Amino acid sequence: MPEAIIQAEKIEKFYGEPVAGAPPTISVDSLAIEPGKIVALLGPSGCGKSTLLRIMTGLTQPTSGRVLWHGKPMQECAPNVGIVFQSFALFPWLTVYENVEAPLKAHGVSSFERRKRSLKILDTVGLDGFEQAYPKELSGGMKQRVGFARALVVEPEVLFMDEPFSALDVLTAENLRGELLELWGKKAIPTRAIFLVTHNIEEAVLLADRIIVLGKNPGGIRTDFDLVLPRPRDRKSPEFTNYVDYIYKVLTSPSQKATPQLPSEALLHPATPARTYEILAHARPGGIAGLLELIDESPNGREDMYRLADDLSFELDDLLPIVDAARQLGFLKVEEGDAQITPEGHDFAAAEILRRKELFRQAALTNVTLLRQITRTLEAKRDHSAPEELFTDLLDEHFTPEESSRQMETAIIWGRYAELFEYDADRQRLYLHTAEPVTEAPAQ
Repeated sequence: MPEAIIQAEKIEKFYGEPVAGAPPTISVDSLAIEPGKIVALLGPSGCGKSTLLRIMTGLTQPTSGRVLWHGKPMQECAPNVGIVFQSFALFPWLTVYENVEAPLKAHGVSSFERRKRSLKILDTVGLDGFEQAYPKELSGGMKQRVGFARALVVEPEVLFMDEPFSALDVLTAENLRGELLELWGKKAIPTRAIFLVTHNIEEAVLLADRIIVLGKNPGGIRTDFDLVLPRPRDRKSPEFTNYVDYIYKVLTSPSQKATPQLPSEALLHPATPARTYEILAHARPGGIAGLLELIDESPNGREDMYRLADDLSFELDDLLPIVDAARQLGFLKVEEGDAQITPEGHDFAAAEILRRKELFRQAALTNVTLLRQITRTLEAKRDHSAPEELFTDLLDEHFTPEESSRQMETAIIWGRYAELFEYDADRQRLYLHTAEPVTEAPAQ
């Protein structure tokens, strides 16, 4: 096995002060970036993909653990990395040439060497002739080419890319992926490894030699495997589809241990044990209803998640929270990457508006601990009301403050839709649905 360029060991990252019982954003025992490979990092929204990328580049320090650059602590080195961002991040007042030249200027490279290297990399990425253009004159694809050129001009040993194609239209993104693979295959770019953060499963399977999938709360490695697929890769081949289906299965079954179903060795980690509160998927009732209607109309009420996402033109981060919310409510079962509607889900999909509210209420009280606890607390109070802070304080024992806020926001949306309770945003107070809000918040 070649020596790792970057090695992360027992890293954890908390934002703010660590809270007792709250999971870190990131918790990774070991992760190495080795020469000669494109590594793709996938995971659900909010699992810490970009945070992990920043830790591996040295831009963000882990709360605990260490990151090594060629065996030495990262903070003692000057790691030679380049980063391509999702949002292009160009200086609008600089020309294309000046944007690409900027990192070399910051490194104190001579003007002659800056010009030579900048013009060479601009020619390599297909921007010859646009040196004096300004970003406002360029299309999205050309702006991202500038981003690639700027990252590559420093001749990085590792090129990091944070969802570099997600802001582009489908055809432009596909064209740039193909060009990146061509440059990598011909060794036309001065880099020994590429680390790609993406939420697009097909993109990962198309580009990567190795794929890592993160879980959530904490963001740890659920599966890590090499792809045994020659290039160029055929999206319609059974082997390609097998990898895509496997990754969908891992992502849509967060409570199950990832098991190898691929012709490779996977570094597998058991799922995080269940907590007192299962984290609520951040999805709205309307989206849940729409998804259930689609699946209910499918043969046998079953849909392959990969094909469904493709049919809807949804990205992974758009679809998974809705699927997970429907599963949490007992309306769907997710197995082997397929979503199967339950009898309760069928009844909900087929019901009229008012009946849907009743069914949602029953499902929420049966399956969602937080909503059940809020409702029982409001029922027990003399005035049938309670401050929102009471429940966020409870959640803070299990989640970060930011996630507690998001959990409460989702719980309020679900609870109001189900007519379990009402919420006064001005007073930040919850009321049982049958209770009348008081003029002043009662003393506690």
